[in-house]
Amino acid sequence: MDSIEVERRAVPAAQRMKEAFPQRLQQGIVVMGGSIEAELQRRGLHEQPPELYNLRQPAVVEEIHRGFVEAGVEVVLTNTVRANRIALERYGLADKVYELNRTGVWLARCAALHRAYTAGVVGPTGRFLAPLGNVTAQQARQAFIEQIVALVDGGAELLVLKGFIELEELQLAVEAAQLVNPRLPVIALKAFPEDGAVLASSFPARVARAVSRLPIVALGAAGTVGPQRMVGIARALVSATEKPVCALPDVSVPRIIGDVRFYDPEPDYVARMAQELVSLGVRIVGIDGGATRECVQALVAAVRQVPHGAVSVSTPESSADPPVPEPLVPEPTPFAQKLGRKFLITVELDVPRGFDMRSVLEGARFLRRWGVDAVNISDGARARLRMSPIALSHLVQSQTGMECITHLACRDRNIVALQAELLGAHALGVRNILAVTGDPPHIGDYPYAKAVFDVDSIGLIRILRLLNEGRDAMGNPLGAAAGFCIACSCNPVAEQWETELERLERKVAEGAHVVFTQPVFDPELWERFRQATAQLPVAVLVGVLPLRSLRHAEFLHHEVPGIVIPRWVRQRMARASNPEDALREGIAIAVEFIRAVQQSADGVYLMPPFRRYDVAVEILRQLELVPEQPQVAP
Repeated sequence: MDSIEVERRAVPAAQRMKEAFPQRLQQGIVVMGGSIEAELQRRGLHEQPPELYNLRQPAVVEEIHRGFVEAGVEVVLTNTVRANRIALERYGLADKVYELNRTGVWLARCAALHRAYTAGVVGPTGRFLAPLGNVTAQQARQAFIEQIVALVDGGAELLVLKGFIELEELQLAVEAAQLVNPRLPVIALKAFPEDGAVLASSFPARVARAVSRLPIVALGAAGTVGPQRMVGIARALVSATEKPVCALPDVSVPRIIGDVRFYDPEPDYVARMAQELVSLGVRIVGIDGGATRECVQALVAAVRQVPHGAVSVSTPESSADPPVPEPLVPEPTPFAQKLGRKFLITVELDVPRGFDMRSVLEGARFLRRWGVDAVNISDGARARLRMSPIALSHLVQSQTGMECITHLACRDRNIVALQAELLGAHALGVRNILAVTGDPPHIGDYPYAKAVFDVDSIGLIRILRLLNEGRDAMGNPLGAAAGFCIACSCNPVAEQWETELERLERKVAEGAHVVFTQPVFDPELWERFRQATAQLPVAVLVGVLPLRSLRHAEFLHHEVPGIVIPRWVRQRMARASNPEDALREGIAIAVEFIRAVQQSADGVYLMPPFRRYDVAVEILRQLELVPEQPQVAP
């Protein structure tokens, strides 16, 4: 980008205010920023969200804006960053969108009085977009449209889209701005993670190139990082785009108490870092979180002393993180390599309560000798307390050599913990992950436990796919690609049939490689399911649960959600005269079913009752899917 050697002080304020913002931007450095929240806290006003004070204490908000203008900012940022409908829902203020935003613009305009531009600020929804969260793209876009209409009605001269973590959500906000008023100047600012490894990679430059293609007048970064980290981000952004770059760092990393963030601003430090940003070629500079009037005043004075783009500044070597290596793609798991090449066999192991896992290890050894491809390790099924499936899978694989299909539920972990678990699992060699949403806590051992459900199984599948691409859930680079085999579940006999199929399609679209179904007993229902899913590019293992008795069958049919056992199956079980005959009948029903569906399935997922792994082997022997005799243990 060409350097502009015009100092900000060279353009008289009166002349600047006569121009449209895009023209002013071409003439030199523009200063914006200042934290309304920080100044409210100085006045003892801590209620959340800060936007509420647009209505409760409008004179105070206007006074704060006026202080920033008198300190030298040219762009006043409205107190509306969390004033979209979705963000306001958590505070019970969703019905105040128009009032909060229009009043917010009016207060900023009253303070600006033709001395500064008034920028309507739009922030993210504060919730993850689907499938990571439950906010659809259409819902987010509509929320932004509603907010921007109010900002435009209030008289905003430009829009600043600030603090967006997800690039997709930032793009939706730009789309909304275009729909409301395509002539209104837009500055798009992404929030980058406070992670040196990410910032040292090519990620900021890739973001800059992507955002540059949007209909905006400037792009940049705001919030989450302090001034020094922002220097590295700004360097990457300036080198990757011809558009003006904006940098709005926080004054520091905040202390968070409840919903309130507390900063420790040092105006002189902020001012020095701002000089570095301008020297790099940043066209719009300011300060965001924690920025008091004194910080803004020091920044303005410092920026006026530095010719734009005149100095090349490098971050001290001691503060720079090592560069991130190019992602390496691991080999697929042995199980993944078999998909589509053989009829796969997996058996679910019954995980006992407590510490003693000898029965699991013995079951895995037994099944391995019979040639079973993998065993399934559940994750607190029915919301019961059980050992971590990742830890147990590692024990099984390392001590028995049997490959595991590790179930991972979304119930107990937020989006950070899920990714941390997956990174740890991959490091331990646990790489076949079956993503499940998880049963609600109220049916389990701890009915008053709090469920998390940051994401559901579809969102977890997306996370797994992104990890396989070398990125985290927000698209930040990880330095290496994972090699997960991504599995999901589906119920072919679900009562809400169309919903189940739609969710399966979404799971496959997000990256699932293989489907494990819930237990099926009726070949006709299985064939209906396979015909409906024939076009999906995914392997399917049919779930089979051998019945032990009529009582067992009736319990599953009447008391376990999602399991349907046809009347004719229960009638056959009822004819058994003793437990041994009932077990033989259950095995016969399973054998007949698998034989009927084998040609349309990619494998079988057996769920033997009460740790009767010998029952699973007997079914497989009768189907000639395993040898007549077990292999000799190594």
